[in-house]
Amino acid sequence: MEAMRAEIEALEANKTWDIVDLPHNKIPIGWKWVYKTKHKAYGQIERYKARLVAKGYTQREGIDYMDTYSPVARLTIIRTILVVVAVMDWHLEQLDVNNAFLHGDL
Repeated sequence: MEAMRAEIEALEANKTWDIVDLPHNKIPIGWKWVYKTKHKAYGQIERYKARLVAKGYTQREGIDYMDTYSPVARLTIIRTILVVVAVMDWHLEQLDVNNAFLHGDL
């Protein structure tokens, strides 16, 4: 429940949506909660995560949407970065950002 509350608060704080009237003869896209348990290195539970996601798979191209963008890091890019870090003898750290949005300020 705490993870879901935190997700809703983050979505509201980032002004992720606007409530608008549904156009005539349109069906809204559904949503669902996705849950994940984050573990520490030795298997202890670190925290629970909850994400509210749209059921985008119910959309139809040309009717419900025109373009879809999904920014992801490809494995080849990650490998390239690791090679550069190793060759340059740089120090590498990991960063986990909660509720990072595509156009958000970090």
